[in-house]
Amino acid sequence: MSTSSRTRITTALPADCRDRLMESAREVNFAEGTRLFREGGHADRFWIVRSGTVTLDVHVPGRRAAVIESLGAGQLVGCSWLFEPHVWRLGAEAMTPVRAYEFDAAHVRMLMDADVRFGSAVGHWVGQVLAHRLQAARIRLLDLYAPYGSGSYL
Repeated sequence: MSTSSRTRITTALPADCRDRLMESAREVNFAEGTRLFREGGHADRFWIVRSGTVTLDVHVPGRRAAVIESLGAGQLVGCSWLFEPHVWRLGAEAMTPVRAYEFDAAHVRMLMDADVRFGSAVGHWVGQVLAHRLQAARIRLLDLYAPYGSGSYL
């Protein structure tokens, strides 16, 4: 199983935890070019992509934002909602029309606190996503700014 498939909700969460989380979802749509969030903003929600593409980017002083990763169906958009001070560490933009499930972060954190098994499963999933994103960011930034790139093609 590839790293990105292990971060998709359909394979990362046990079915009962996934069902419980999805009970809190509301369907939303974003037009192409819509900014979902900016670095430094308050992380009060998160999304799971149903269809379309969302890019994650990082602000680079004096340059255009660097795209770190493109996310598609089943992938989590936003991790900062889980960790204080609940501030976005990256930015996100809809690169195509996007259909997504949106979640209220405070409500999901409350559910996590009330049910240890559910909280552990969601926390573990978000941790896997963060580990994957950190590696993706490292490779992308090395490709963009290091003299010999990341060497990820080896």
